[in-house]
Amino acid sequence: MGQHYYHTGQFAQKASVSIRTLRYYDKVGLLSPSQYTEAGYRLYTDTDFLSIQQILALKFLGFSLEEIKQFLRTGPTILQESLALQKAMMQEKRIQLDTIIQAIDETAELLQANKQDWESIVRVIQVIQMQPTNDWRKKYFTEEQLNQMEQLSNKYYSEEQRAKLAEWGKDWTEEDQLAANQQWGEAIAELKLLVSTAQDPASPEAQALVQKWQNLVHQFTHGDTGIQQGLRNMYKDVSQAPAEQVPYPLPYNQEEEAFLQKAIKIYQQNHSQK
Repeated sequence: MGQHYYHTGQFAQKASVSIRTLRYYDKVGLLSPSQYTEAGYRLYTDTDFLSIQQILALKFLGFSLEEIKQFLRTGPTILQESLALQKAMMQEKRIQLDTIIQAIDETAELLQANKQDWESIVRVIQVIQMQPTNDWRKKYFTEEQLNQMEQLSNKYYSEEQRAKLAEWGKDWTEEDQLAANQQWGEAIAELKLLVSTAQDPASPEAQALVQKWQNLVHQFTHGDTGIQQGLRNMYKDVSQAPAEQVPYPLPYNQEEEAFLQKAIKIYQQNHSQK
């Protein structure tokens, strides 16, 4: 049986999306038609229909179009990790919402009984306004790992630098951390894909990865050159240290590290000439 083709309007109707949406997805490289007619009209297939169903499902789950593009490129592994992170964030929100609902119910019962218990009403306000603490870190790291990270911080950053990091991170929540984990996971998955497909470190894809990598590093260092140097020194030593002496293993191997460093060097050379 031959392949069935759909013009843009037919495909939009089949997928329950607008023609404008299909054109935009094509423009940003998220979903391009399988073929074009001699006159330049887009032609979509049933395979494209499966792809757009994936896109719409991930969009419904709250992922951005850029994240979805990465998932489609890197395969199911990073998607599974991202779904797990998304689930964890939703569970945290559900716990907080359940606590708020319970406090509201208790206050409503008091008001129905004509008991204007202002302490309970104030408690509702406090629950709604409560801010997460850093206790969430203990859900992801053991005491030993937290101690090792503290030792690394003391070794590679000055007292002034540690004070800066503490100030920048005082409002850092578990949701922020999960989002950062997801961003780093996508970048590392892309690094592994580039190496596994023998891409050139000077390729546009590799250089785009370097830009993304540097943006993620900047989120942590805020552009502070001293902290950037401390971070480089730390990762250099951690990559060479025995596993029992580091809080967590590096997520990429020596070949991937070498590729990344070559790509970064090329990126720096290209931008120093501008």
